[in-house]
Amino acid sequence: MDISPLQQVRYAYQPKLPAILRKDIASIAPAFGEATGAPTDADAIKALFPHTYGMSRITFTEGDNKAVKVQRNVGVILSGGQAPGGHNVISGLFDALKAANPENTLYGFKGGPSGILEDSYQIISSEFLQSFRNTGGFDIIGSGRTKLETQQQFEVCAQVCKKHAISALVIIGGDDSNTNAAVLAEYFLQKQHGIQVMGCPKTIDGDLKNEFIEISFGFDTATKTYSELIGNIARDANSAKKYWHFIKLMGRSASHIALECALQTQPNVCLISEEVEANKQSLVSIVEYIAQTVRDRAEDGNNFGVVLIPEGLVEFIPEIKALIDEINHLLSKEESAFNALSDSEQRIDFVSSRLSNNSREVFTILPDEIQKQLLMDRDPHGNVQVSRIETDKLLSTMVDARLKQLKAEHTYKGKFSSMTHFFGYEGRCAFPTNFDADYCYSLGYNAFCLIAAGVSGYLSSITNLCAPANEWNAGGIPITMMMNMEVRHGEKKPVIKKALVELQGKPFKYFAEHRAQWARKTCFTYPGAVQYFGPAEVCDRTTVTLTLEQSN
Repeated sequence: MDISPLQQVRYAYQPKLPAILRKDIASIAPAFGEATGAPTDADAIKALFPHTYGMSRITFTEGDNKAVKVQRNVGVILSGGQAPGGHNVISGLFDALKAANPENTLYGFKGGPSGILEDSYQIISSEFLQSFRNTGGFDIIGSGRTKLETQQQFEVCAQVCKKHAISALVIIGGDDSNTNAAVLAEYFLQKQHGIQVMGCPKTIDGDLKNEFIEISFGFDTATKTYSELIGNIARDANSAKKYWHFIKLMGRSASHIALECALQTQPNVCLISEEVEANKQSLVSIVEYIAQTVRDRAEDGNNFGVVLIPEGLVEFIPEIKALIDEINHLLSKEESAFNALSDSEQRIDFVSSRLSNNSREVFTILPDEIQKQLLMDRDPHGNVQVSRIETDKLLSTMVDARLKQLKAEHTYKGKFSSMTHFFGYEGRCAFPTNFDADYCYSLGYNAFCLIAAGVSGYLSSITNLCAPANEWNAGGIPITMMMNMEVRHGEKKPVIKKALVELQGKPFKYFAEHRAQWARKTCFTYPGAVQYFGPAEVCDRTTVTLTLEQSN
C-alpha cells in the first residue's frame, strides 16, 4: 500500500522520554509518597473503593527493581472517542514490556471494552506495531463506548484474562473510561483475581486533569489542528472582508478547546461556557454581545470577523439549561408516548404542551431546526446530545435577526453575511504533534512501570510538561483521588470529576484581559500547520494554556 513521505518519516521518529524512563528498566523503582484522597465526597468514595482509596502517589526513581523481569502478559484497551497519540501509548507500553522481558506478550482487545467481553483480540508484535507508530487514529485495534459497569461484566473480564494468563490491563480513555478502570480494579482486588488495572488519561476535550495530570493526551494536537483551520479562515476573512465566520468547536462539557484556540488565534469573539454560567448570561444577552461587536467593527469599516463557540455552550445558558433538564426529565417519563410519534412537528407540539411556561417561552423562540435537534435521540446517559445542536447556526441566525432590527432602527449601517463551521472530527485522528507523540509514548512506557511496581487502580502520570522531555517526571496517581459523586440516570454514582475552565486561572485571565482589543481590532494570529522538523520552540512546544498555567 502506498504511504505518504511524511507518514514514512514519522514511522521512524523515536519519541523522547523522561530521563528516568531512559534508564535500564530494571533500575527504575517506585517511590511511594503521601496518601491521597478525593477532593469531594471523600467518605462516599472511600466506602465504595475500600481497596483502592487513599493509596499513595508514586514517583519513579533510580533503584533496583528485579520484579520488572518477571514474565507477564498484558492486555490493552482503547476506550471512547479517538484522540491523537493513542497508537504511541500502545507503542510505549509495548517497548517497555519487551525491554523488561522479551517473552512478555501484549494483547490488544479489539473495538474497545467489548473486545475483552467477547475475547476478541490482536497479539501486538513488533512487525504489526511498526505501521502505527507516531500516527493518529485508534485503528490499530479500534475503540468503542461499551461501559464496564456490572459484576457480570467484571467477571467475564477476569475469566478472559485468566484464559490468556493476562496479569494486567491498561485502559486508555477519558473520564468515564477511567472511572470504569477504577471500578474494575476495585472488583479484581475484592475478588483476589490477581489482575492489575492501569489507566491512561485521554480526551481532546482537556477536561481530564488535575495537579498530576497536567494535560490529557490529544488536546495538544487537536487544538493546534483546529487553530490552523481557524487561522486560515481568519486570514480569508481579512482578505475577502465580507464574512462573519461562526465556528463551533468540539468540547462536550468544558471550554478548554475554545479557550486554547482563542489564545492561539485571537478571534473577535470567543464564548466561554463556564463564564456564561457564572454570569447567568441569557441567550438574548449573548446574541446582543455578538451583535454589538459586529456593529462596532462595522463602524470601522470591518464587516467581517470570527466567533468561536464551545460545543456545550447551550447547556451553560441558564434558561436553555433549564429547558434541556426539563426535556430530559419529560422524555424519561413519557418516552413511549413520545417515541410513538414519527412526525417532528407532532413531537415538538407534544413537548411544548408539557413544558412549564418559562421553558415553553424559551423553546418557542428557538429556530425550528434547533427545536428538532433538542428532541433527537438521547445519549447513553438519557440526555440531549448537545453535539448535535448546531449552536453556530443558532447564534448566526439570531444575530442576523438582531442586526436587522438595529438596521430598521437606523443604529446599524453595516453589512452582515455569515458562514458556519463545526470543527471536531478534523482533529481527533490527526497526526500527533511531537509533544503528543512524546507524551503518549511516555504515558505508555510509564504504565508498564506502574504494572511492574505491583499496584492497581492508578493513572499513568507524566508531569513538568512545559520543560524539555528529558526533564519530565514520571509516576502515577490513584484514580480514586479524581472522583466525586454525580447523579447518573437518577442515581448517585462515582465518576471522575470533569475539570472545567477556571475563571480565576491564568489562561482565562489572560484571555479576558485581551478580548476587548481583539473584538474591535483585527488582531488575528495565524498558527499555521503543525511542524515536525525544526527548532524545539516551534516543533516541541506545548499548548498556550499549559504554558500560562505553569508560568510564574
